[in-house]
Amino acid sequence: MTTYRARPVAPAALKELRTADDAGRPLSPFTDAEGGAPLRCCLRRSVPGERIALVSYAPLRRWAAGTGAEPGAYDEQGPVFLHADECGGPDGREGYPFADDHRTVRRYSADGHILGGALVGSPDDDAFRNAFDDPSVAFVHVRAVEYGCFLYEVRRP
Repeated sequence: MTTYRARPVAPAALKELRTADDAGRPLSPFTDAEGGAPLRCCLRRSVPGERIALVSYAPLRRWAAGTGAEPGAYDEQGPVFLHADECGGPDGREGYPFADDHRTVRRYSADGHILGGALVGSPDDDAFRNAFDDPSVAFVHVRAVEYGCFLYEVRRP
């Protein structure tokens, strides 16, 4: 059983991203011929034949808009895959998604500033416990090492 919860992109943000992404571009869906794209809406990999889209997403900016934080230069946006149409979200599987490769667990303060990070062999309870041992860490972003893409957020329990 996992102690911490991986959070997908929120449904309200997904609705907006399916109209225009955080760079202002309209959705450009395509049929995924190969499968394997890490979908941030349901936290699983795509399967061949699914209709998906690659959009620009600014997770810290969206979080800050809801909290009043000012991340300043730490605000960034990057590519994420999602289903082109609404999906049911995560299916409640045990474990952490996209744990099949090295990941970065990037730590953030309540004002949205980066406090550090750690390269982990695979995200697990220990990685998150280590991050949250620092009381100034409010949440973490798990990111792909190979492209630096945002995969999901974990908040302090």
